[in-house]
Amino acid sequence: MTSTGPAATGPAQSVSPRGCFFATQEFHYQTLRNAGYIASGCAELGEVLETVKVIVEGDVQSWYHGWAATADRVLALAEQTQDPLSKGGAYMRAATYQRTAEFLLPPDDPKRPPSFEKTGSYFFKGLDTLGVRYERITAPYGAGSLRALYFPGPQGAETMPLLMFGGGFDSILEEYYPNFAEAALKRGYSVLTYEGPGQGQGQALRKYGLTYTPEWEKPVKAVLDEFLRTHAKPPKIVLIGMSMGGYFAPRAAAFEDRIDGVVAYDTCYDFGEVVSRPLTAAKNPEALKIVSVSWGLKNALWTMGTKDVDETIKACAAYTLAPVADRIRQDVLILAGTEDHFIPFHQTADFEKALVNARSVTTRIFDRPSGGAGHCQMGALTLYRAAVFDWLLEKFPASPRD
Repeated sequence: MTSTGPAATGPAQSVSPRGCFFATQEFHYQTLRNAGYIASGCAELGEVLETVKVIVEGDVQSWYHGWAATADRVLALAEQTQDPLSKGGAYMRAATYQRTAEFLLPPDDPKRPPSFEKTGSYFFKGLDTLGVRYERITAPYGAGSLRALYFPGPQGAETMPLLMFGGGFDSILEEYYPNFAEAALKRGYSVLTYEGPGQGQGQALRKYGLTYTPEWEKPVKAVLDEFLRTHAKPPKIVLIGMSMGGYFAPRAAAFEDRIDGVVAYDTCYDFGEVVSRPLTAAKNPEALKIVSVSWGLKNALWTMGTKDVDETIKACAAYTLAPVADRIRQDVLILAGTEDHFIPFHQTADFEKALVNARSVTTRIFDRPSGGAGHCQMGALTLYRAAVFDWLLEKFPASPRD
């Protein structure tokens, strides 16, 4: 979920525009993404504001060291804190900051593997200290396996739909708890989070070299098969996809009959269109000085398993819902921001029109005054959550107890 808007030219501004953490769009957006997890207790505004003060505009190594230093400080705080809630919260914040630190590093940067391990370590220490119940699941897939986490809900969750949540172009499993699972658990739902091949720079990609596939029904099937092997089938299953997951989740729903509802958070009807402009710009050496262009290209080559710009553009063209949208027969919720700098706004209407056989189609659009006009409502997560949970109450009320 990176911001790959139109490539800028010339040096970055030395002063951040009003309302922005940084003049560099990618730095601002990722900071906003980070700050959004204040809502789930996995970030703290004062820590975020102090960190951005020491980061050099447009310098990804400075970005890493700034956020990693904050992660180290908050980890030290966690280690010396006795109160379990405060201690667990500090571990969760350290995980958020460490994930953010690594985010913009090149795939071959030697700091990435140990940083990834630190993020996971802090995250699970946080869950354990807070007393959050979870189950690690390893789903066989191809020549390797996929990571998943099952968070069982409180008593009564068995009467409600299982919420299955996955990410997009650049998130990792540890991000799905602060983004969504924490809020869903509070509302009585059970949640199954997962990573697919190539996804999130996580285990599937790093350990097994499993790259993206446009046939996303395959990893969803693998995870569901493994989950249902040891758990009772829930009354309903709702699949939610974040960012590029706005392609992945509907694609899987088109072929997976066990899915009863699908949420595109946000729209991603045609990923090929999304990346064609920034990837084409990446052919220009000057454009590669732009953080979003350089990072986007390197991450695409890594996660897609491609060798150059042209091969990557061709590979990404396969990630479109146009050929399969008429197969989607579930209830569908589409979310979109009016100023999404990643997904062209017209893709929301394109997706709506293509859903000719869906049981129902609901669209929620967030504008600038709402605070949620950006990609995936980062920095205003309570808005998208409210839309999702209201839709769930309407379309998937709790089943009667036996």
